[in-house]
Amino acid sequence: MRARIRLAVGAAAALTATGLLTGCGGAGSSGTDAPKQEASGAGCAPVAGDQLMVLADDKKQQNSDNVIPAVNADAANPQLLAALDKVSAALDTPKLIQLNKAVDVDRKTPKTAAEEFASANNLTAGIAKGPGGPLVVGAANFSESETLGELYRIVLTAAGYQVRVQQIGSRELYEPALEKGEIQVVPEYAASMAEFLNTKANGQNAKPAASPDLDKTVTALRASGDKVGITFGTPSAAQDQNAFAVTKAFSDKYGVSTLSELASKCSGQATVLAGPPECPQRVTCQAGLVQVYNFHAGSFSSLDAGGPQTKNALKTGSASVGLVLSSDGALATS
Repeated sequence: MRARIRLAVGAAAALTATGLLTGCGGAGSSGTDAPKQEASGAGCAPVAGDQLMVLADDKKQQNSDNVIPAVNADAANPQLLAALDKVSAALDTPKLIQLNKAVDVDRKTPKTAAEEFASANNLTAGIAKGPGGPLVVGAANFSESETLGELYRIVLTAAGYQVRVQQIGSRELYEPALEKGEIQVVPEYAASMAEFLNTKANGQNAKPAASPDLDKTVTALRASGDKVGITFGTPSAAQDQNAFAVTKAFSDKYGVSTLSELASKCSGQATVLAGPPECPQRVTCQAGLVQVYNFHAGSFSSLDAGGPQTKNALKTGSASVGLVLSSDGALATS
């Protein structure tokens, strides 16, 4: 899975206005400049359980971070893009969760997981041959990116290319390599890449380019890509973005399956929100839950960024709701 969670996209990362940073005091809290509690209801106490589930972001708090192929413009051609788009067409978030489970939980290699997925979904059928030649598919330093890179390798090999997958590291390292043509293809995330290119060109205080609207985000992404020699394929339905999870037992007990339901039924003293230390100040975390949903937790438990501490707190009944990543293999139902 991803090495770090998305805590902020765009310039307006911190909400420090009075009343937005609520519910972050109390036991287990980071205690960082926590304002007076506003969670006055009874709330929903944690409920232990082995199965985690994501609450639907029905008011679109999060930006559209859909998986999308990024290609060096000089290497882009119709056959190459069509091959990559086969992967996009086959992916949605439940399938991406299963791919991550295969690697992160079942301990298969990204290469094996990708090959099994490609076979099960008939990915190479009908792929037209391109001009061929060597290609390097770059991957970031987390397993999901490696697995997506292996899927790209499979379809590009079927299109007649000689392909190898190379782990590059962070976006700060692989994006310049993609511009220069040192690598030709990278699996990307629409909103994150749109903001990366936006702030790289226009500074950290640039007006945000990404939004919850996928079409608008991709339009902005392609405009920025055109300026630096990067072409983007078709976005998939698969999203890897910040999400809020509860146990299924919690959902069943309180009748909560969306963030709106969480806000209306569970704002109050008994509710414990878990996440990384920065969460109370971030629009993609607690501050956004207050702003978008008017959700007020009774206390905030400062743990990790969608990692084992947060997931364990949910499963053991120490937290009511926690920040996770929407494609985490731990969310698999089987």
